[in-house]
Amino acid sequence: MKCPFCGNLEDRVIDSRTSKDGDVIRRRRECLNCERRFTSYERIEEVLPVVVKKDGRREDYDRNKIISGLKTACKKRKISAETLEKITDDIERMLIESGKKEVESKVIGEEVMRALRDLDQVAYVRFASVYRQFKDVKEFMQEVKGLFEK
Repeated sequence: MKCPFCGNLEDRVIDSRTSKDGDVIRRRRECLNCERRFTSYERIEEVLPVVVKKDGRREDYDRNKIISGLKTACKKRKISAETLEKITDDIERMLIESGKKEVESKVIGEEVMRALRDLDQVAYVRFASVYRQFKDVKEFMQEVKGLFEK
């Protein structure tokens, strides 16, 4: 691995540790040239599908879009950042396990809504109002009414 300090390509691994969930290996390394130490992280490259938008455009999957939408919906609610990360992790796992090369944005949006409905009804309604693009108050009220029927 290339030393971030001197650019040398030779190093030795001093210590390796696996993360709690087993997804990442952390390695402490020492450059054989400048003898400085640095840390590297090793993880499996997971291939996420391309997202097909409503208008047919295709975009690379972007985790930050889910996180951003969740943060907006959960603003001023007592929901931790870790919870939002877990929701996003669960959605990513579902996408990877599907094995599909493409996924409609609708599928991702519905998964976010499902997770929010179980987590916090106010956050769910906030997200739904943007995601479903309600045309009027009547549509909004139908969504809220649907919460109580489930």
